Order: sequence, then C-alpha cells, then structure tokens
Amino acid sequence: MTRAPSLARRVVGYLVIAQLVAFAIGWIVTIGLGLADVGYFKTSFDELAAVRVSKLVIASLVRGDDRLVHIEPIPELRAEGLRAAGLKFGAFDTARNEPVAGSSPELAAALAGVIQISPIHTHFILPGDPRTTSLGLVEPRWTPFGRLHIAVYRQKFRWDDIFHAILDELQWLAAYLIAAILMSVGAAWFAVQRGLTPLRAVAGEAAHIDMNSLHQRLPVGGVPAEITPLVDAMNGALARLDASAMRMRRYTANAAHELRTPLAIMRARLEDTEEPTFKSDLMRDASQLQAIVEQMLIAARLTERQAALDQEVDLVKTIRQIVSDYLPLAIECDRKIEFEAGASPVVTRGNQRAIECVVANLIDNALRAEPESGTVLVRV
Repeated sequence: MTRAPSLARRVVGYLVIAQLVAFAIGWIVTIGLGLADVGYFKTSFDELAAVRVSKLVIASLVRGDDRLVHIEPIPELRAEGLRAAGLKFGAFDTARNEPVAGSSPELAAALAGVIQISPIHTHFILPGDPRTTSLGLVEPRWTPFGRLHIAVYRQKFRWDDIFHAILDELQWLAAYLIAAILMSVGAAWFAVQRGLTPLRAVAGEAAHIDMNSLHQRLPVGGVPAEITPLVDAMNGALARLDASAMRMRRYTANAAHELRTPLAIMRARLEDTEEPTFKSDLMRDASQLQAIVEQMLIAARLTERQAALDQEVDLVKTIRQIVSDYLPLAIECDRKIEFEAGASPVVTRGNQRAIECVVANLIDNALRAEPESGTVLVRV
C-alpha cells in the first residue's frame, strides 16, 4: 500500500518553489526595467558581462618574485580583449590603496582617488566617453590574495553572462533567501500542523462510530472553513446510514412478526399429516408465506427508492393473471374463483409488483374466509 502524500510537505514545497520563482521574476523584471531605460533601474546587457570578466581578471592575478600581486592575463582574458574592443581592467590593493601591476593605466589614473574611500559598488564612465549607461564597474571581491577592488570597463555581453549574473546575485542574497525560505517553511509547517489539528479530532471521533452509534455526528466546531464541507458531507452520510439501519431493524422486526403466526400454523398442521385437507392447507399456508415475503420485499424496495412508482399498469390484465395463478389453489381447496371485468382496459400508474402483491393478498385472504364450495368473485 503506497503511503499517502503529505499535505504539509506539498504546501512547504510549493511555497519554496514560489519564492524561488518570485526571485527569478523580480530579477528579470529589474533587468527589463533597466534595459528599458527606466530611471533608477537603467542598465544595459554589457553591464551583465562585468561579473564574468571580473572572474577572468581574478583568475589572471599572480604573485611575483617581489611578493607583490600583479595581473598576467590568461588566454581567456586576452581573447575577451580581442572580442571587446576597448576593454580595460584593473585590480587595486585595498590595503595600500594603489593599483596592482598590469592594470589598465586609464583605470589606474581615474580610480586612484575613488579607491581611497573603499567603495562597495561603483558604476562609472571615464572622461571623454558618452554619458549613456555606465560602462564600467569597480567593487571589492575576494581573490586568492585577499580582498581586492576589481575594475572592468567596456566589457561586451555574451548570453552566458545571464547565468553568471544570476549566480552573483544569489551569492549576495544567499543569506536573505535562505533565511526567508527557512522562516517561510517553518511558518507554513506550523500553520498546516495547527490547521489540521481539528481534522485529526474529527478523524478520532469517526474512528469510534459503528453500527450501534450511527446517531453520533462529527464535531464541526473549530474545523477550518475549507474542511467544513467535507465534515458536513460525512455527517449527512452518517444520517443516511442511520436512517437505513433503522429501516433495516424495522424490516427485520416486521418480518419476524408477520412470519411468526403462519409458521406456527404450518407447524401445527405438520403434526397431523393424516388430515384429509392436509395437502391443500399446506399449499395455502405456503402461498400465504410467499405473499408475506413478497410484500415485505416490495415494501423495502419502495422505501429505499429502488422500485419505480410511475409504471403504467393495466389492472384488468394484471389481476386476470393473478386470478389464473390462484385457480389451481382454489380448486385444491374446494373453492371457486371468478373474474369479471369491463370491455375497456383500466389503466393506472404505480409499481406493478406492489399492486400484484396487494391483489394477491386480498385473494388469498378471501379464499381463507370463503367456506368450502363457495365462490370468490374478483371484479375490476
């Protein structure tokens, strides 16, 4: 048997996915507003390349024999310089407030004063370049040689820069995202567990209900509004089961009451099998038992709405057939039975089997009450 899925896990999972999707949508919208040149968000695709090119600059840092760090461009950085005409890059020693060897002279000169105030994140445009979107970025980054300010300028966009930019944003926002997700997960788990407490109470009450306690109902107090229709439906089902059980008990009691007298009479007849009328009396008793059983069955079906009540019944045809069925019994009991009906049919609506049971019961009672050699007249 497979284990049922956990509602709490599903809610928490959906919440985590929703937060990640919200972060992605927010990042995409921010970039979109920037590309659309909307105020504070103003940006360009080339700015997204700053993360990737900065990583190439960091990979190009080496320590020389003089124990000083300098830039020796790796092949990827040189290839980037050929692809992006005008690319400039540099690294600045935060402790000494000076550029490392190998930095672009233009950046070293322009950013010398800026580095002294240890900026966290600075976009810039060198003198002489058009004042459009920012063309350069300088920010502190951790390198194999400690914390340095890395500057890049006039880098060019590649499609994989989107993934580099997203990973960089995740590094900056990792603490926030993790804290938000953990808090949301905890709050959602707590809310679901508390919200399901009334449902567990309902389940406990339902576990104690059996055929002898169908009158009990499940409590709806404190049940969440989303669960109330389910509890109401279960209470409705219990009410219907209780009514069916009561009808079953009444049916059993009625059956016992109705069958007790005919069975007692039949038992008495079996004690004296030498009576001349033994066979006819026994057949009459069996006919009565059959009629009683059929009446109870049709009554039960009508009560449970398992039998149609709008059937078109031809009374002349139906009653004539019943009279024909009772004719052998009447002859055996030394009685006559006659049937009279008009020329036109008499049609009514109801349940044919119920009508047959009623007529059969009347004929059976009439045969019992009629003296020997008498005649029972059935007229429609």
